[in-house]
Amino acid sequence: MQADSTMYLNRELSWLEFNARVLEEAQDTSHPLLERVKFLSIFHTNLDEFFMIRVSGLRRQLNAGVLEAPPDGMTPAEQLTAIRQRLEPDLSAAMALWEKDLMPALSDHDIKIVTYEQLDEDKRKRLRRHFKKDVFPVLTPLAFDPGHPFPHISNLSLNLAVDLRHPTLGQRFARVKVPGSVARLVRVPAPFEGYEGLDDDYHEVQFVWLEEVITANLDLLFPGTDIDSVHPFRITRDADVEIEEDEASDLLVAVEEGIDARRFGNTIRLEVHANMPDHLREILVHNLDVAPFQIYELTGPLGLSDVIEVASIDRQDLKDPPFVPKVPPMFELEESVFSLLQRRDIFLYHPYDSFLPVVDFIRAAAHDPQVVTIKQTLYRVGGNSPIVEALLEARENDKQVAVMLELKARFDEENNIEWARALEQAGVHVVYGVAGLKTHAKMALVVRKEADALRRYVHLSTGNYNVSTSRVYTDIGLLTSDPDIAKDVNEVFNSITGYGVPKRFRKLLVAPGGMKDELLGRIDREIELHKLNGNGYLGFKMNALVDRDMIDALYRASQAGVIVDLQVRGICCLRPGVEGLSDNITVTSVVGRFLEHTRIYYFDNGGDSEIFLGSADLMPRNLEARVEVLFPIEDPRLKAIILDEVLRYHLSDNTKARLMRPDGTYVRRKAEEGEALVDSQAYMLSRRGTWSPD
Repeated sequence: MQADSTMYLNRELSWLEFNARVLEEAQDTSHPLLERVKFLSIFHTNLDEFFMIRVSGLRRQLNAGVLEAPPDGMTPAEQLTAIRQRLEPDLSAAMALWEKDLMPALSDHDIKIVTYEQLDEDKRKRLRRHFKKDVFPVLTPLAFDPGHPFPHISNLSLNLAVDLRHPTLGQRFARVKVPGSVARLVRVPAPFEGYEGLDDDYHEVQFVWLEEVITANLDLLFPGTDIDSVHPFRITRDADVEIEEDEASDLLVAVEEGIDARRFGNTIRLEVHANMPDHLREILVHNLDVAPFQIYELTGPLGLSDVIEVASIDRQDLKDPPFVPKVPPMFELEESVFSLLQRRDIFLYHPYDSFLPVVDFIRAAAHDPQVVTIKQTLYRVGGNSPIVEALLEARENDKQVAVMLELKARFDEENNIEWARALEQAGVHVVYGVAGLKTHAKMALVVRKEADALRRYVHLSTGNYNVSTSRVYTDIGLLTSDPDIAKDVNEVFNSITGYGVPKRFRKLLVAPGGMKDELLGRIDREIELHKLNGNGYLGFKMNALVDRDMIDALYRASQAGVIVDLQVRGICCLRPGVEGLSDNITVTSVVGRFLEHTRIYYFDNGGDSEIFLGSADLMPRNLEARVEVLFPIEDPRLKAIILDEVLRYHLSDNTKARLMRPDGTYVRRKAEEGEALVDSQAYMLSRRGTWSPD
């Protein structure tokens, strides 16, 4: 097959299509109102990270004169231009959604976002008291003139450009940072001592933007001056810090230095209100060193990610119905988890199944007198982690505990550094990974002494050991005592804590090394079996499909007649449905209440099917630059559940799924005439707690 750049979609534009699907969820009136507000916040939060990491990378390539293009053939300059063109209509749609749809709908439900000018005198007085007490003490007005250098503007901070006239100095510019330590949306009337925010007979909730409260009280910050105008602005900095691991004597210190360096990353985006006058804009452009194409004009509030504060208020009538993740029945028995695993493997599908059995597995190991060793990888742990607390308890109980804690988990570095120090102080063996690689595999190993022999127990997962995200991310975990899997996991740990990575394992597929070749080999095997039997089938579910070799292999499978069903939540660089290239490939994406995070790779294999789950997407970074693990599901009962009740339901979703078209755009998938409606996430909610029947 002769490669052609038209065979591949650009990964950055594909990501923007994903974020557009998030925006569509905010526009979807079938969602409860505050859930729509939450999706709008997520849309903007996603964009912030996209600029900090992906757009900043393209800017660095452009500045360095990089000419090498990705498989789609677009140069860095072409990509930056295309990103802006694709993004502008979404930004306009998002602002219109907030101002013309969500705000009026919130008002109809007694949640009002009002302007300062709409407030009566009594409420303004209360707000001024609130300002003096809770806002004024944390504000620092910074002048800019020959005696005052232009102030540092921190990443993603909201700022006010103040145009004022001093009685002796004349026209001057000052900057006031809107403090991130104070709620962006101020509840009205403002609380004061002994007052909780609402009168007894007052049932509606009112909010006003914090920047408006500050603007109305600038006379306290700049006494004796005349405030001509005030205009908000916001910048995004390059946050993709590169750690020179080969030159670092202490990786923890190097990561800390990298975090500090983020504060001074180059300006990637400048957001301003459309009514900012030219002379103020010129001051910002000159001192922040931004080009015109980096400036984004908005007609409403900047930083709409902060509307998550509205989504968080206590109005359950405007949110999804609550649900309680189920604890599978076998965990409610008195039997220990270790005796359970001696008889069978256990499958957990979060958030439908509770994450508590995973915590209890580590906690049981920490307190079991027969357990001698616990080993675990930690990537994004979160705060107040019961997993880490259990590991600390294990160390207190004289267990040997080894933790592979990935310090380079982006934007979780500070949290992970704190946990690393706490674990080290308790005597836990903490390693930070393999030089040049991120350790993204999710695995825990417990070694237990039984009848004068050592037996291993393992937990493997597609997702992090994070209780908070386990409630909103869909992930599958496996608890097993399979000897070969346990030996493989032990060898992966040894390769991380020591030196060398074996190329082949008994049952696991491990990256870097054999995983990519093993997957490509299985796709080629499916092609050959299809030529013999005519029933070739591949069903993959993942977060992203970018790797060119994998895409080419799937194209070959389609050309050979193999049916290929892909569900890719985010980036997909493969073009489905192209005549003669990908006629037999269907790509869907589900964006819904929960973030689809599972990775499932199903190979029909002539009826002798194989299913692998794990941490790896089909991206170059996962297959070549990270320690990743895919694990097989071999128990016939669990294979049937994952195929028939998980994968097939997700792939047949015709309610929340979008169907990808050859040009990379998406359209909502609709049920065919006579076809039953399938909402895969709703179905999984109805099945929670029943995945591992006795």
